Amino acid sequence: MFTRILAVVMLAILLTTVALSAVWWVTLRNRQIDDRLERLAAEARDIAYLAANLNRSGLESYLGSPTRSYLNEKARQVNEEFGAYIVVVDRYGNMMDNLETAYSESPDFARSLSGQEISDALVRILQGETIRLRSSAGGAPTFTVGVPFLQDGYVMGAVFIQTRAQQIESGLSETLGQIILLAAGILLLSGVAVFLFIRSALRPLDRLTAATEAMAGGDFTVRVDDTRGGAELRGVSRAFNSMAARLHDVEDSRREFVANVSHELRTPITSIRGFAEGLADGVIPEEERESTLRLIANESRRISNLVSDLLTLSRMDKDVVLLNCTVFDINEMLRRAVIRRMNDLEAKGIAISCECEEDPCLVRADADRIEQVVINLLDNAVKFTGEGGSIVLESAVRDGKAEMTVRDDGPGVAPEDRDRIFERFFTADRARTSGRGTGLGLSICKRVMEMHGQSICLLHTEKGAAFRFTLEHVKGEKPAALPAEP
Repeated sequence: MFTRILAVVMLAILLTTVALSAVWWVTLRNRQIDDRLERLAAEARDIAYLAANLNRSGLESYLGSPTRSYLNEKARQVNEEFGAYIVVVDRYGNMMDNLETAYSESPDFARSLSGQEISDALVRILQGETIRLRSSAGGAPTFTVGVPFLQDGYVMGAVFIQTRAQQIESGLSETLGQIILLAAGILLLSGVAVFLFIRSALRPLDRLTAATEAMAGGDFTVRVDDTRGGAELRGVSRAFNSMAARLHDVEDSRREFVANVSHELRTPITSIRGFAEGLADGVIPEEERESTLRLIANESRRISNLVSDLLTLSRMDKDVVLLNCTVFDINEMLRRAVIRRMNDLEAKGIAISCECEEDPCLVRADADRIEQVVINLLDNAVKFTGEGGSIVLESAVRDGKAEMTVRDDGPGVAPEDRDRIFERFFTADRARTSGRGTGLGLSICKRVMEMHGQSICLLHTEKGAAFRFTLEHVKGEKPAALPAEP
């Protein structure tokens, strides 16, 4: 990935550098040509000035004048610098040029001169026009400048200079070489800078990749630095750390779940095996055989309840269980739950009461699932209420919802355990006591209420424990019959 990104960025930099270099080259070329043409035009104006100082009688009349000497010297300098063909002509038909010099120095250029082109240009110049043009004489590109010279405001003659284009464009190849070297240097420096930048920017991504591979190998403790890189990369790193933390919690829960299930199964299985072997070996007296068989049956029932609860939770988690919602009297369900547990209540001498603000109190829910919740909460209350204690079942209507509360005056829930009381196989002593339940009852209650879109919570109490759950309250409808007693 790093190589692909670097290649794409370098290609973009290369194309940009080439484009900018081309623009720069064309700009410099045009500027240099303009500067040299302006220089040539300035030389033409100097020659025109010298020619204007000659007498009106014609150029040939003053062969020995100082001005003519200056003019010849200027023409020689222009020829040396530009290799140009120079013509000076006045209105009297007098003309001077350096054709012989041009032939001796550059025969091909001299032979390429076009008389018609020169004549047409002189006509334009004598009409007072200053010309500057590029043409192709004999297939060779040339540059031409021409200026008139004046006396007393009248055009008295013309200066015509023509040179090969390569003379004007000389030196551009060196400039092109410099531009190429400069572009190569910029490209190299840009490449190094981009390489270092991308490597630095992608280093968090490399760490993220390594962490992902470690997580795929089962290491959920790995974390990445979420303070480096761009905003997007920091966001991805934070999301990864959050995911890793959740997966770590899930893995811990899974291991704890397996350990708890193993523990819950191992205890009754060990008891069943020990009692069965005792019966088979005859070490258990005849008078204890009946009680031993009853213990085996109880432990078997415990295993059956555990498996049943696990299957129930699994089906609820997979949304396989569908709710069959009807309208029924929740107060009647509370009273029936008390009757079903009366033997246990009387055995411990527990006083129980139902306090209902509205009777009947109609709710819409799945009666079978809600009865499971009521029984689980009542069983917990009976389990953790001491001899001679009390339990209160309450129902009330608030803000269109029915609220049911199961209170006991037992030891209550320790503050450090309150946030975990609804977890499966919670390992606090109060929530999981060997031989006194599967530790899944409250988890099933919570899942049932979630399926109804309602809530269940542990209330803050000074003494004992109190669990409250809510249901949809209805009025004016005929209640359905509650499920038959099991």
